[in-house]
Amino acid sequence: MMMVKKSALFFLVFLVYSVFPNVMGDLSVGFYNSTCPQAESIIRQVVQTRMKSNPFTTAGLLRMHFHDCFVRGCDASILIDSTKNKPSEKTTGPNLSFHVLIIITVATRDAVSLSGGPNYVVPTGRRDGLLSNPNDVNLPGPSSSIQGALQAFTAKGLTLNEMVTLLGAHTVGVSHCAFFQDRLFDFEATGLPDPPMDAGLLAKMQGLCGNVSRPLNSDPTAFLDQNTSFAFDNQFYNQILLKKGVLQINQELVSDSSTNGVVSGFASNGMRFIQSFADAMVRMGSIDVLVGNAGEIRKNCRVFNGVTGRKGKKNPRGGF
Repeated sequence: MMMVKKSALFFLVFLVYSVFPNVMGDLSVGFYNSTCPQAESIIRQVVQTRMKSNPFTTAGLLRMHFHDCFVRGCDASILIDSTKNKPSEKTTGPNLSFHVLIIITVATRDAVSLSGGPNYVVPTGRRDGLLSNPNDVNLPGPSSSIQGALQAFTAKGLTLNEMVTLLGAHTVGVSHCAFFQDRLFDFEATGLPDPPMDAGLLAKMQGLCGNVSRPLNSDPTAFLDQNTSFAFDNQFYNQILLKKGVLQINQELVSDSSTNGVVSGFASNGMRFIQSFADAMVRMGSIDVLVGNAGEIRKNCRVFNGVTGRKGKKNPRGGF
């Protein structure tokens, strides 16, 4: 299965940094209206064009946006390249499969909207971070418990409802087999599959992913919503209610009493999910952002502007 390729968004990265001038201020709706009034419409056109050739664009942007905002806030530190002596966030386990080079809230919003999701209003004006450290990456993983994941979300000021909502982005998501293969054959060292998994889904995933006795030469990917894989809708919640959650954390949204009610509510009311997702994305996109004189506006999306970062540390090549 094809994954999001970095070449698919090279042009969008160039475009964004060409049209966004070096301006300052707080986050606000229409931040660039006076300096580049066509910026958001241009971005939408580029995203729309790219999605026609790469249907995984929405999944890639959502994943990148989430991973960036959860580490030092939404500052594009996830895009920093590593050097020989200085690894970056990109090199940590959860981020190794990233293949897109854009982390911009407007592009993510547009991709969601063009996939059938909400077309919500995005405050803009974020500046780029000055650090990218792999030791700062502490993300809830695909096998995290609900309470463990909730602790990570609340540490960022997000609620339980927002956590369940944001995990709904998996309605257009994909995952490598390596992140759930233990559920298929030897869950928690029992020698058996994870009991809650639907038998039909289990057989399908076992056929896709292989096992120790039948290893594959690659690490295939699976849709996290096996029903409407490219449509941004509430079917993800209906799927996990049917025990068709591919990732352990997704399926545990149903088995955990603190989240089951939210899942059921979204499964029965698609518009409730759509509105909640829009609100949660705006909230997540405002986590620890840099505005005003903080941070910088990088001239190259993968390279820090200066040679000295915060606390006098030398910055590696990389960037937004």
